Amino acid sequence: MTAEQDGNAEVALSPADWVARQAELYESSGGTKGTTQLGVPCLLMDYVGRRSGAVRRTVLMYGRDGEDYLIVASNGGSDRPPLWYLNLQANPEVHLRVETERFGAVAATLPPEEKARVWPGLVELFPRYGEYQAGTERDIPVVRLTRT
Repeated sequence: MTAEQDGNAEVALSPADWVARQAELYESSGGTKGTTQLGVPCLLMDYVGRRSGAVRRTVLMYGRDGEDYLIVASNGGSDRPPLWYLNLQANPEVHLRVETERFGAVAATLPPEEKARVWPGLVELFPRYGEYQAGTERDIPVVRLTRT
């Protein structure tokens, strides 16, 4: 799925300049730099574009739930989900870099009762998530990334 796995694919970075810069720093340092944003831990996620089939990479803040990673599809509180979330719905197999470690994972959107359990901790980690949810009618999804 990723360039590291198939040896041929080129990874497309986010069109958002600051995300692309952070992803480049994170990857080029082997996961020793660019690992936080606003004091919150970040991971790199490689995923397949649902229309293009291209491998894409983004930087996402994360929380933890046991051994799993939790990411929030907030899109800055927009009424639309982020494109990476739509791509995960089409193909939930991803590849992550968490600091110096790279591994495969499967993404799954949390059902409402599970989201309710983890949401307070995610808002504590990054208070803007609460503001984002309050500012949109869209239910902001939380995605569990489970190592494969």
